[in-house]
Amino acid sequence: MATEISSLGEFGLIDRLTREFPLVNESSVLGVGDDAAVIRVPSDKELLVTTDLLLEGIHFDVRYVPLMHLGYKAAVVNFSDVYAMNGTPKQITVSIGVSSRFTVEHIDAIYAGIRIACENYGVDLVGGDTSASVTGLVISVTCLGEVEKGKAVKRGGAQETNLICVSGDLGAAYMGLQLLERENTVAAQSGDPNFQPNFSGKEYILQRQLRPEARKDIIEKLREAGIVPTAMMDVSDGLSSELLHICKASDVGCRVYEDRIPIDYQTALMAEELNMNLVTAAMNGGEDYELLFTVPLTDKEKIERIDGVRMIGYITAPQLGAALVTRDGGEIPIRAQGWNAFNNPAETEEVEVVEETAGATAPGDAASAESDGETQGES
Repeated sequence: MATEISSLGEFGLIDRLTREFPLVNESSVLGVGDDAAVIRVPSDKELLVTTDLLLEGIHFDVRYVPLMHLGYKAAVVNFSDVYAMNGTPKQITVSIGVSSRFTVEHIDAIYAGIRIACENYGVDLVGGDTSASVTGLVISVTCLGEVEKGKAVKRGGAQETNLICVSGDLGAAYMGLQLLERENTVAAQSGDPNFQPNFSGKEYILQRQLRPEARKDIIEKLREAGIVPTAMMDVSDGLSSELLHICKASDVGCRVYEDRIPIDYQTALMAEELNMNLVTAAMNGGEDYELLFTVPLTDKEKIERIDGVRMIGYITAPQLGAALVTRDGGEIPIRAQGWNAFNNPAETEEVEVVEETAGATAPGDAASAESDGETQGES
């Protein structure tokens, strides 16, 4: 049975949503329940702060992504920003605006995803806000993290001859989004209320879009190997955009090799199925949340021993510009063609929040037991 949010009131809703978030970090002195949280920053650490705003109709679509996934993703993308600074996420605050289409059970599903993300990464929920919204669903997450003094890795430290490295594989999240949009279109055209999307054999790219993971493991491996990157970013807007960000901030150029870009088999199959250029998808797709970083040439052997990291190119003098070296040895200038929130954003459309479709998996093996009332959404 659906529960109207107004029946709980703001403070009743906050209590319901946050009561199952225990504090696990020593730096979290005081969490939800007072006028402000209290955070203790150790004297040998520096504080990192990052925030993301997710708007319905711009960053996600409630017609085809479960709200539990949306909550998980909203938290994890902030964790990723902290790891990309060579830090460790410790606390988050979550503010949410909801329209009258949403019930208490819908919001429960979002916070269930946030809770699973916090448990997986050892992060505390310490505050936030709730409000009514006339423009659909709005989620804003702010993450606080710690980094050893002097060890924060910025975008502006890349130097000539540095190796360019990337974790994991690229383009999968974008192909997962194309799959979701295709099946949503087919469902609308069919007119069948019992339509079941076809995700068979495409589970990996679907997961990469719905349930991305921050690369905590890569940061840990770099630390164990004694490697401190000279520059680093997470791949949120697309490899091409992130490369240009590093080049601009560091006042350098770069060369990236087409045949070195890591791409998963399911990503390649989906690109072929949709008749899309695979390299374009990998360079510009975005939302992979892999780590793009540069290291001195002297760290080459160390990098080669780290599973899950690929060297894809090198840093050059700034006058040489940024280019993709093709398989035949040609060069194509790299252009920023990834995600841009201000490129003709669609107007928010009032759509029904539909119930979860078959085939979508909850974030985490234990999440299925918490999915009652879960609905659909996207980023």
